[in-house]
Amino acid sequence: MQFSFKKFLPHIVAIVFFAVLAGIYASPALKGKVIQQHDIQMAQAAAHESVEFRKTTGETTWWTNSMFGGMPTYMISAQYPNSITTKIGQYANNALPSPINMIFLEMLGMYIFLIILGLNNWLSVLGAIGYALGTFNMVIIPAGHNSKVLALAFAPLVLAGTVLVMRGKYWIGAALTALFMGLELYANHVQITYYLFLSWGILIVAEAIEKIKAGQVKQLAISLAILAGSLGIGAANHAMRLWSNLEYSKETIRGKSELKSNTQSNGGLDKDYAFDWSYGIGETGTLLIPNFRGGASGGSLGGNKSETYKVLIDNGQPEDVALGFSERSVAYWGDQSFVGGPAYAGAVICFLFLLGCFVVRGSLKYWLIGTTVLYIVLSWGKNFFFNDLMFDYFPMFNKFRAVTMILCLVQLSLVTMAVLAVKRIVEEKLTFEQIKQDLLISFGLTAGFSLILGLLPDLFFNFRSPNDATFQLSGNQSFDTQILNAIVKDRASLLRADAFRTFIYITITAAAIWAFAKGKIKESVLYPVLILLVTLDLFTVDKRYFNNDSFIDKAAVEENTAPSPIDAEIMKDKGIYKVIDLSTNFVGDAKMSYYHQSLGGYHGAKLRRYQELVEHHLSKNPLNLQVLNMLNAKYVVVPGAQGTPAVQLNPEACGNAWFVQEIKMVPTADEEINALTNFNPKKTAVVDERFKPELGNLSVIKADSINNKITLTNYKPNHLTYSSNASSEQLAVFSEIFYRGNQDWKAYIDGQYKPHLRADYVLRALVVPAGKHTIEFKFEPEVVAKGSKIDFIASFLLVGLLGLAIFFEVKKKK
Repeated sequence: MQFSFKKFLPHIVAIVFFAVLAGIYASPALKGKVIQQHDIQMAQAAAHESVEFRKTTGETTWWTNSMFGGMPTYMISAQYPNSITTKIGQYANNALPSPINMIFLEMLGMYIFLIILGLNNWLSVLGAIGYALGTFNMVIIPAGHNSKVLALAFAPLVLAGTVLVMRGKYWIGAALTALFMGLELYANHVQITYYLFLSWGILIVAEAIEKIKAGQVKQLAISLAILAGSLGIGAANHAMRLWSNLEYSKETIRGKSELKSNTQSNGGLDKDYAFDWSYGIGETGTLLIPNFRGGASGGSLGGNKSETYKVLIDNGQPEDVALGFSERSVAYWGDQSFVGGPAYAGAVICFLFLLGCFVVRGSLKYWLIGTTVLYIVLSWGKNFFFNDLMFDYFPMFNKFRAVTMILCLVQLSLVTMAVLAVKRIVEEKLTFEQIKQDLLISFGLTAGFSLILGLLPDLFFNFRSPNDATFQLSGNQSFDTQILNAIVKDRASLLRADAFRTFIYITITAAAIWAFAKGKIKESVLYPVLILLVTLDLFTVDKRYFNNDSFIDKAAVEENTAPSPIDAEIMKDKGIYKVIDLSTNFVGDAKMSYYHQSLGGYHGAKLRRYQELVEHHLSKNPLNLQVLNMLNAKYVVVPGAQGTPAVQLNPEACGNAWFVQEIKMVPTADEEINALTNFNPKKTAVVDERFKPELGNLSVIKADSINNKITLTNYKPNHLTYSSNASSEQLAVFSEIFYRGNQDWKAYIDGQYKPHLRADYVLRALVVPAGKHTIEFKFEPEVVAKGSKIDFIASFLLVGLLGLAIFFEVKKKK
């Protein structure tokens, strides 16, 4: 068998084109500029302690005290040295500057999927651009949702491997499915992967029905068995990650609460929290028309051409004030609290998708229609009854929030149907008479609908937002009403302009399809025209929300991580203590985590008990100072004069460990957390009755001797060492978060294992014998050691599977 460069040249050209297009879009990255991504900044702050510990010691810590008083690093900063797909994913992700790499990988993943589906290079390029440049897939990049983008990039590849297996290409299909499943999990965005497998399930059902109809039951059974094995190998490449996250999730806000007062008893998120971001049913029109609901929160109303600008100027406002408000205003009038941009799929894509619903044949058609309908319905969240049923009864659906992100994957099904429609028209050379009715219906439902909205927008909408009821700009009701009326007019103008825009793009696309069907142009003209239309359509809308202004100099980002005056003041203290920042929403901000052991942080998977402690005692006014003391909050950042934060020393902080004089036993979690309302943590430990065995015979506690001391002598995030000296047996309480006590966190006295217990709802406690002793707490999660071995075995199997696939493919070619 001889290598044919000519055969691979179109693919090489396509790949180079993707890199160039991604580079053009994110050109500031080529000059060394970076995006100031909020979520990435928060993640870096959260990971700083563990990263610095690794640099200093060469050791990986699976626990950090820099967020929420302490939590595992499984979902913050972790190393997986035995996972080969992690290494492959890291190499692919770092091949190009960010965010060029992410845009490129999305295009490449979709391109490979479409090639495997049997589309030619032109249509695969068309689909790749349509998928990657879908507006919802782009606006999440400046927000810092990098793992989500990577999961979207690898998602089509999982489907590609599945298609190969279902079509009887067992060896290469199994190998690629395993590889791509491993890459999908490397991206580490379980929610996108979960949503992907909803579509995957529909695909399997559609393909199974097709095979059963064809009498290929045996082939179906073989395919399903191979898929199960290959997906298992791919998933096992991340056994350490998945296993540790599974164990951790049980203890988080996604796990079950022990509080009877918590009505959320299904072991998942609170429904209101999970459906906090739900797409309005009417808002779905943004798939076709970007400004169907005004675009983004804080979006432009039209600048100096807007009605709002004119009203502000007429009322004596300075030009710069009027321009600034009209360019960053309340343009969005949808149901969500705020959005970074619309889920715009593209006018051309939507038109071709609808056309595909009529002209495409086979099981893929029903898979794509089913997936699109399901995804759109799920994106409606609280606005549609079906989602309540899904939340209550469908496995794991209640573990995730912000259901609107499923619209990122709607782009995949829309684009795939769109290019399949063009494929059938071109390859079967369908005449205009054959597609006339389908073309006209599709044109009428998309372009016709857009034209009506462009001509008569006020006939359908009042352009009022649920938030307009509280709109207040000046305090002058008459003036505010005048401004709000101007904003409403500008919102209508935005919709009108984009409706006409959509109409024009669809009309040109329909004309190109008509011209081909009439024999007036060839596919060599049709393909470039469609690629140009899709690129211009999506590129220009994307740039409204993610453009060169999203980039800043790298030095400016580094300045953001430099210690603030508050940080510098606190860092003069070289001891071990906790910090809480009450000048902001401390459980939604991780800035303090960069340099300190913080009681706050930014993460979607907080420990449930800690979250409940915050809700009951630290989020109320006034907050429970005794709870701050027991958490060793030595420094409290508060709002200072003129809004400048100031730091206060808390002299009542309990310290790293202390002996108590009284044990208050309680039978339930509700009584345990309520007992913290009025108690002195330095004297009393509140203990659940289930921990009686760990207390042993300890009944009378004498802690009044001046010789009774317990001190932290050595600190590592995953290994704490204390020295104790007591005249009698004591109960020591430690200002450290209790997590899987005696399973992952283990206590040792003089080197001997000693079971410890939970006290004060979230802290660790330990019965310490009389005399001088060395006490150690070590974080030794079994899932890390065992999971790492499984990673290695699965990586070995994957390499072997890839080798066999290549061997049999080469043999077949010969």
